[in-house]
Amino acid sequence: MELLSIREAAEKLGVHPNRLREWEKKGLIRPIRLPSGHRRYPVEEIDRILKAGGMNETEPDAVALYARVSTKKEAEAGNLKRQLERLRAYAGEKGYRAAVEYTDVASGLNQKRRELDRMLKAAEQGEFKRFLIESPDRLARFGFDDLERHLKSCGVTVETTSQKEPEEAHAERVQDLLAIVTSFSARIDGARGGRKIRRGFQELMRRVGKE
Repeated sequence: MELLSIREAAEKLGVHPNRLREWEKKGLIRPIRLPSGHRRYPVEEIDRILKAGGMNETEPDAVALYARVSTKKEAEAGNLKRQLERLRAYAGEKGYRAAVEYTDVASGLNQKRRELDRMLKAAEQGEFKRFLIESPDRLARFGFDDLERHLKSCGVTVETTSQKEPEEAHAERVQDLLAIVTSFSARIDGARGGRKIRRGFQELMRRVGKE
């Protein structure tokens, strides 16, 4: 029986040696211990993992939670915390295990979000198989379908938890709409024109809110 050192086995699998140690702790792989205490891995065992397409470390009920608010003011008001608490409660009711939580304080129009990037990388590495958000616009204001398609290609199921949109989400949508209007108006009419149209739009939204 041919045996490999931990370094050789890790190189063959394309992982860090520490990953093999983690698998051993979880009981996913059992190396042979030499009298010296060093680990040795049967080639047959490593080949089996390679043929299976890698080690399956993900528990079926392991889920990732993602919460987002647009501004620091909203986060300080407790909106982000409450959103996360609702996601945790939903996961508990479904019997899911919340493996990891991601939170961003950024506009839904902004695709360059730190925690969004972290989540996508984790999904690509197979760290979870179910992804919970309150509503599609928590993940992205536009382009949700593309992100969902990418997550599905990673074997991740996207699940929205809320049938009714939270009140703060409507306020965020208004702010995002203002940002879009101001941006395009500034390009066409200059900064002064953009500010003027923004003020007019804000007044219109206030009137709509009163009605």
